[in-house]
Amino acid sequence: MLYYLALWIDRILNPPGFGVFQYITFRSAAAAITSLLISFLIGPKIIKFLRKKQIKEQNKNELNGVGNHSLKAGTPTMGGIIILCAILIPTFLWGDIKNAYVITIFIATLWMGMVGFLDDYLKVVKKKPKGLIARWKLVGQITLGIFIGVLIYFFPEVFADNFEKFNTLTTVPFAKNFNFDFSYFYIPVVIFIITATSNAVNLTDGLDGLAIGTVGIAFLSISIITYVTGNIIYSDYLNIIYLKGSGELTIFCAALVGAALGFLWYNSYPAQIFMGDTGSLALGSALGVISILIKKELLLPIIGGVFFAETLSVILQVSYFKYTKKKYGEGRRLFLIAPLHHHFEKKGLHESKIVVRFYIVAVMLAIIAMTTFKVR
Repeated sequence: MLYYLALWIDRILNPPGFGVFQYITFRSAAAAITSLLISFLIGPKIIKFLRKKQIKEQNKNELNGVGNHSLKAGTPTMGGIIILCAILIPTFLWGDIKNAYVITIFIATLWMGMVGFLDDYLKVVKKKPKGLIARWKLVGQITLGIFIGVLIYFFPEVFADNFEKFNTLTTVPFAKNFNFDFSYFYIPVVIFIITATSNAVNLTDGLDGLAIGTVGIAFLSISIITYVTGNIIYSDYLNIIYLKGSGELTIFCAALVGAALGFLWYNSYPAQIFMGDTGSLALGSALGVISILIKKELLLPIIGGVFFAETLSVILQVSYFKYTKKKYGEGRRLFLIAPLHHHFEKKGLHESKIVVRFYIVAVMLAIIAMTTFKVR
């Protein structure tokens, strides 16, 4: 909105300095700052409101005896509302709202945010322990996957004139002059990616500051990738797929990084508020959809390596337990408890130390992801 207003003022009145609004770098910085300001302005008000309405975290019996989780009961939850406001409002203000990439990621984030909100609402307001039944949550994820997959597969011209050449392709890390084609399997792959990433971030959201910090680090690297993908000179130099107009996604990514920093202000140990599924499902789906839109799906296990490891630990734990129960008559565990962050917590590490170490790993993975564009 401000982007179009600035362009109109520049065209009609031609004041000095207004031409800077056409640059993605400037608007990305503005979006990040706006996102931070929104977090700081509305954060305390929303926390106060949630406390007043008794919208708080319930005691998790399965984590009794693990760290200090028994003390977390009563902390306000559904803080994903702060995150969504801090992402979507700056994107609307500073982004090109006519851009198909921006519209798509906006819809995807809002949709899964609403699914997560419904889940949180049923759990903490209606006091239904399981919240939204798992299969209905899955329906929401699959619906989004079908929407994104069908849009890209059957209507690629919506994004750009040349997008149909690349709609089912993806960049292969460390491989030069080679793009993998998902072909007829594209839509199922999209559904899987969106479902997997949204659930992966949700699983990671178990310690103060863990999920929001690692998501922020991941999106900081993705913001660089979206920028070079939408820049014909840089994409040609790095020999990656050039997607006209995709650079506008950098503004969304910058807003998300700002939102992550802003929410971390309240969510760092000891947390004043939790994001709940409202935030984790929205952030996870945004991660998946962004990677799909810029054709970097195969980079996800690197950029989102922390989320990948967390999810893998749960899968291995459940699979091994079922296997040993069937073979030996009693279930055995690979980890003391899953997901992985609780395993380390059970071993006696303080959650702050676990979170910082996971941040370090996330930064290392982000750097490795960047190197894949030159080490090819």
